Amino acid sequence: MSDSVSAILLAGGKSSRLGTDKAKVKLDGESVMINSIAGKLSLLSDDIVVSTNGRRYDDITIQVRWATDVKPSAGSLMGLYSGLLAVNNDYAIAVACDMPFINIELLKYMISLPRDYDALLPKIGDKTEQLYSIYSKKCLPKMEKFMDAGHLKITSFLDEINVKYVFEDIINKYDPQHLSFFNVNTAEQLKEAQDILKNEE
Repeated sequence: MSDSVSAILLAGGKSSRLGTDKAKVKLDGESVMINSIAGKLSLLSDDIVVSTNGRRYDDITIQVRWATDVKPSAGSLMGLYSGLLAVNNDYAIAVACDMPFINIELLKYMISLPRDYDALLPKIGDKTEQLYSIYSKKCLPKMEKFMDAGHLKITSFLDEINVKYVFEDIINKYDPQHLSFFNVNTAEQLKEAQDILKNEE
């Protein structure tokens, strides 16, 4: 597998805007979204950890391990922390369960870069993607510090670690439409994702 990197699939969100568990949504009428994403991650790693708030998904048909949030309802930082704590390797890809169009070639490029960082994030303009990234276990102490101070978002600790970026010119070579970063949070976005899939057929 790709240079002994693990993968974390974050599936602990509340899906409140969509009104149903987005991990279990079917985009193509067959496979639920979380299983489709896990299948893509299996092309990059044989150590996949699904980080949840305690839920288990029987829909996942490949071998994964489960990490339950150390503290429930403690935000995305806790989900990432719990997953990173559980992985077998020093570095792990982290993606969310509502990102149906992850780009394997872009992730392979990111994996291939020298690991002289604590976190590697895509950056388009002023916007960074915290959940389409690679994190090192070296982040864990900083995460603990910020969670103990009541911070729940991943962005809260990034200024305290060594972050490197993959910039837009590189991203465009692999994913010119930036579909990698498309999230399904609402019924409208679900319909848009289904339309994108139909157009790709």
